Amino acid sequence: MFTKERKKSKELKILQALDHRMILPEKEKLQLVNLVKGLEGEIELDRWLGKLEIDCLILNDLLFEMNNTHFQIDSLLITEDTIYAFDAKNYEGEFYYEGGRLKTLAGNEVKDPLLQLRRSETLMRQMLKSINSNLSLEAYDVFTNPEFTLWQAPLNQPIILPTKINRFMKKINNKHSRLNSNHKKLAEKLMSLNLPESPYIRLPSYEYDQLEKGIHCGTCQFPLRPHKGRTLICENCSTVESTESAVLRAVDEFRLLFPKKKITTSSIHEWCNFIVSRKIIQRILMNYLHLNREGKMSYYD
Repeated sequence: MFTKERKKSKELKILQALDHRMILPEKEKLQLVNLVKGLEGEIELDRWLGKLEIDCLILNDLLFEMNNTHFQIDSLLITEDTIYAFDAKNYEGEFYYEGGRLKTLAGNEVKDPLLQLRRSETLMRQMLKSINSNLSLEAYDVFTNPEFTLWQAPLNQPIILPTKINRFMKKINNKHSRLNSNHKKLAEKLMSLNLPESPYIRLPSYEYDQLEKGIHCGTCQFPLRPHKGRTLICENCSTVESTESAVLRAVDEFRLLFPKKKITTSSIHEWCNFIVSRKIIQRILMNYLHLNREGKMSYYD
């Protein structure tokens, strides 16, 4: 059913990696919080869509460009006669609409997600027309957080509130839907048009020397230290991880943060803050990465 699975964005992965190796500026710290919260809302939407029993295809994390304009679709559901575009919203707290504007109970105006939805819907219609798809399109903002309340919600707007998600999904489940090869070709075409990453990634400046070295716990991000046998242990939550697995995670982080740096035994030894011996690191790199030799220089990829 999930033809294109959901993954963490590159922006989120880099900010998370930096967060436990440096003090993030306040702006990027808030950005990280918002990205994590957004992902949680999208995962909750996936949980609901995963309950569908009809013949359908689901594409997640789509980023398109149409008429020199980028737009994102959190989840695209393809059924026999209709395409549903969903934008997950993980808002929490009490809000209300007044004069066509979304506000908090304190009266502070916030960005209205309906404006973004209408823009994305318009561009999506243009894209479907450009690839000769005659399926109808329906776009919705889905508020996934059960702690969200919207007073004075506007009628006849494409809003699905937390209390209405179950009813909406049942409505879709009750539809007749039988896909054919044309639907699968449509999904393949849309995936081919999907952009690999956003051109609007915002990251703080950082240098290798300013980042804390070491291997961090995959559970709580606390530094790991050597344990019994070929394992490392977290001093904070007591999670035990194999040295091999931990070093490979460190290599992935190193590659993510410094894509132009060479992966060598020495560079990873230093990146891991020397808590794992050079010999063990060399063995792990030899087992899992490809060794390249350039004269006296050897590196892995």
